Amino acid sequence: MSVYTVHEPPLRAADAFADPERFVFVRDGFSVWAFLAAVLWMLWHRMWWVLLIYVVVIFGLDAALRYAGASPFVVAVTALFVSLLVGIEAGTLRRFTLGRRGWKNIGVVSGANAEEAELRFFNAWIREAAGKHAGPPVEPSAQPSPLPRMPQSPAVIGLFPEPGGNR
Repeated sequence: MSVYTVHEPPLRAADAFADPERFVFVRDGFSVWAFLAAVLWMLWHRMWWVLLIYVVVIFGLDAALRYAGASPFVVAVTALFVSLLVGIEAGTLRRFTLGRRGWKNIGVVSGANAEEAELRFFNAWIREAAGKHAGPPVEPSAQPSPLPRMPQSPAVIGLFPEPGGNR
């Protein structure tokens, strides 16, 4: 099972409540796409500051290693390790970017995939919202009396008569 953090967008000027369709679920764990194509992955998720820092680090490491006389193999392995680090920390980088944009982390949910996690989160979210808006509790004396009971006759359920009833 994967673990996801749920992020609520900042309210727009005309909105009183956040639009659930805009919620973002960020999976915690290794991201293959962030590892294989870090720059494209960052562009896709519009992570401009993270991309800028990544490019500065990559070019800085490349220049420093070449200046130190490192072989091309060492430069390539270093770039591979930086890409591995981006793949491992992909979820954290997305959460950082969303936080800088004003998104709120409103929960953590797990699921076999993103759809199951969304289903679990929104089911719990709706139950919680319904509980908040249910109104004040009703005192026991003010509760309506139960409906009158119908007279009981021996009932047959399936093939077997009610115990103690007529056969």
